[in-house]
Amino acid sequence: MRTSFEKFAGWGAILAGLSGFLYSISFIVLQSDLLSALFLMLGGLFSTSALTALYQRLRGTESGFALLGLLLSLSAVLGSAIHGGYDLANAIHPLDSSTVGPNAVDPRGLLTFGVSGLGLFLLSWLLTQDTRFPKGLAYLGYFSAILMIILYLGRLIIVQATTPVIVIPALLEGFIVNPIWYMWLGLTFIRSQSPSK
Repeated sequence: MRTSFEKFAGWGAILAGLSGFLYSISFIVLQSDLLSALFLMLGGLFSTSALTALYQRLRGTESGFALLGLLLSLSAVLGSAIHGGYDLANAIHPLDSSTVGPNAVDPRGLLTFGVSGLGLFLLSWLLTQDTRFPKGLAYLGYFSAILMIILYLGRLIIVQATTPVIVIPALLEGFIVNPIWYMWLGLTFIRSQSPSK
């Protein structure tokens, strides 16, 4: 019998994937500060239930690693929600300063990309050990994690967002890999049976 929380988390994951896709469109195509900030914030918030449900499923595999993966991932999505909230507040009421430095909570995407990539890499490793999840979901998670870490390092070291080292991973992660991973995870929760207690 599927738990109501897993169903809720499944829909949260689908909304997180959709928010990630809409964030990419808003940031890259529309170049809208307001919309990109809104979808970054919403994606972080929607992700929390999905990651919590994933932890509940994976804690029987390697409880310590599952908890570490949850803590890293939750820190990352809450950091991206805070980052999005900060940017949203500035889009609604712009600052007077013409030079704004990196976000103090999420400098150059440390949480949004760097810590998120580490957490997802760990959770993907655990997914490969749990037969209730498709192996493809785990491998897509690995790919997503690597892209996020590349994005963080690129933004930290290169800074210029238009270089191919940043653009190519950003396009792959934002438009394809991350939305598909979250939606696939959501569908897995919605369609599956909860573990017996």
